[in-house]
Formats: sequence, structure tokens, C-alpha cells
Amino acid sequence: MKTIIRVKDWMTTPAKTVDINTPVADAYNVMMEQGIRRLPVVDGDKLVGIVTLGDLREARPSPATSLSIYELNYLLSKLTVDKVMTHDPFVVSATTPIQHAARLMLDRKVGGLPVVDEESNLLGIITESDIFSMLVDQWDYFTNRQVDPGVFASLVAEGLNGSQVGRVLDHKS
Repeated sequence: MKTIIRVKDWMTTPAKTVDINTPVADAYNVMMEQGIRRLPVVDGDKLVGIVTLGDLREARPSPATSLSIYELNYLLSKLTVDKVMTHDPFVVSATTPIQHAARLMLDRKVGGLPVVDEESNLLGIITESDIFSMLVDQWDYFTNRQVDPGVFASLVAEGLNGSQVGRVLDHKS
């Protein structure tokens, strides 16, 4: 029987978020401090959008502007993420098979998907980095052994580290 790897097994939770009224400069600072490239945007607990580093960079004024630095800073302080975010982003549930999430990201050319429940409450985020982490973490088992990736993922999801999983798999052989 094949085990399905679910988004919940590899998503980042809790996700760093910003409120819909967060100034663009503050969202940018959060991304730089946290080393992340996207932030789900919430209104209370409800997901309302996602803002990326690219969105924030595009919101910056052109270097050719005739505005003074003081005028620029004032305008930027008034610009909030709700003006530059992607509204109604593609989302997945925690039980979505990770292969489906990866395919959606690839087909839609997005680097991350908010993970929500039935009421659009944010549960976490699955990103290309999370999927690469899964791939790298399991690479040796996929290439050196004939191990069902779902079996390996379920052992990792139970909290076993690589060497513990190896011992379990050796025992099952």
C-alpha cells in the first residue's frame, strides 16, 4: 500500500504573516529579518492575500523620480500591503498530497502556497524550499534503496531522524 505524503508533513507552521494594513516598508523589513520571500496577508485569522518580495520591489519608486527623499518616505509610509499583494491566492489544505501542491506551484509559477482550513483560516505555508527540503532529506533513500517514498515520509513525519529511519528500513528488509 502506497503512503501519500501530505502538505501538513512538510509545511512551515506557523507561517510568518502580516496584517492587511501593514505598511510595505514594514513587510519588507519582516522579509529581510526572517530571510523569507513571501508573506501571507491576513485580516484577523482569515487569509486575504499573499505578498512577495517581488511585489514589494515593484512598489518602490523609480530612481528617476523627481520627488525628494522626504516625499518618497512619506508616500511609502502610507502604502500598505493590501495595495500590492495578490488577492485570493492559490491555496491548498493540510491534507493535499504534496505532489499536487508542487504541481500547482509549477503550473502557476508561484513559489509558495498558503495552507488553509475550510474557513480560510491560515494554518501554514508550503514553499519551494519546503519541497526541496523534503527531496534532499529523502534523496539517498530514493536513489540508493528501493523504498516507497511515502513510507519514508511517514517515518520522518513521526519525528524520526535520518539514521533512525535507516535502522527501521533495514529492520523491515
